[in-house]
Amino acid sequence: MPLVRALLFVLSVAIATTSALSAAESAGGMSWTMPAGWKTMPDRPMRAASYVVSPIAPDTAASDCVVYFFGRGQGGSVADNIERWRNQVLGADGKTAPAKVDKRQNGGLTITRVDSTGSYTGMGGPMATTTRAVPGYRLLGAVIEGPGGNNLFVKFTGPVKTVTASEKQFDQRSEERRVGKECRSRWSPYH
Repeated sequence: MPLVRALLFVLSVAIATTSALSAAESAGGMSWTMPAGWKTMPDRPMRAASYVVSPIAPDTAASDCVVYFFGRGQGGSVADNIERWRNQVLGADGKTAPAKVDKRQNGGLTITRVDSTGSYTGMGGPMATTTRAVPGYRLLGAVIEGPGGNNLFVKFTGPVKTVTASEKQFDQRSEERRVGKECRSRWSPYH
């Protein structure tokens, strides 16, 4: 029965999204609301949620924001994920681009955030067999350390102008993050 409820919830999120309403989503005992103007993408393996953000001129490619939840204690360490994301963005010299990494407490949760700009090589995800570098991309990533090892991994990538225009939406969610029934933190690493 819980699976049926979960499937009905996902269906209701898809219906609400197509009618341009914000929809609450959850994973690992935490919940959030999709930013207005973002659209949900079809379900894909290993993803708790996937969103697409329309390009802002002169960008022609859309940006993607993905929320990963692998289960309690799964998904690797915070440091390993931040380092992997850092290595997916190259500078003009072909080496890992400089990145801003910081950590903070928010509502009892520890959130580590990475921000890097350059040529993005993470197209196709970790299982990709080739790494095509796409110049002019920005990566914002956040690891939200949830209670009991229920961590969320959030990665937002796309052309610089589009990601920059949507950074505030990435950082500020309209609904407070809830852990169980208790409000603990906003979705956002920063608000």
